Amino acid sequence: MAIISEDIMQEDEVSTQPQQAAAAVKDNSTQVEKKEKEESEGRQPNSGNGLDLEKYSWAQQLPEVNISVPLPEGTKARFLVCEIKKDHLKVGLKGQPPIIDGELHKPVKVEDCFWSIEDGSLLSILLTKRNQSDWWKSLIKGDPEIDTQRAEPESSKLSDLDPETRQTVEKMMFDQRQKQMGLPTSEEMQNQDMLKKLKSQYPDMDFSGMKMPS
Repeated sequence: MAIISEDIMQEDEVSTQPQQAAAAVKDNSTQVEKKEKEESEGRQPNSGNGLDLEKYSWAQQLPEVNISVPLPEGTKARFLVCEIKKDHLKVGLKGQPPIIDGELHKPVKVEDCFWSIEDGSLLSILLTKRNQSDWWKSLIKGDPEIDTQRAEPESSKLSDLDPETRQTVEKMMFDQRQKQMGLPTSEEMQNQDMLKKLKSQYPDMDFSGMKMPS
């Protein structure tokens, strides 16, 4: 029967330590790269085109933003602080640090904003956007941002929008599909058409270094 000395076993353990350390460093660097990518490109939105954060969650469509804030069971309106301003939101319980307190990503129509307590345990806030053709990257400036290219408009709601806003939304949806397929966006296609016309009108000119308007 072969006898494995204690010295050999210790050598094996020592030889595996650098490998384990290297694997740990690689895993840590992968997580750091993933976090940096999320910060630069934005996070994957939740099903409502917003984000689920530690103390609250938010969702949006082009006309509005909906915020859900969990509350202690039995919370009454008189215990709440909910201040909605054109470009600022403050939410919390009286006598306690605010749950939300900061500058909104973009201005809202204060007169068309509302809040209510549901079942005594959830604060629901509706913010009506001033510009209803833009996706918000975050609720509060400085908070984690979403990748707005992954936001999905509700097609069933398009008919409710005014013609100008609907045209903007349809263009955004078209450009999003084009990017996902690696095809030129509507703006890029217009630039290509413009370049073709210029080349046909001025065949002797060199347009290779020309920058198209964006």
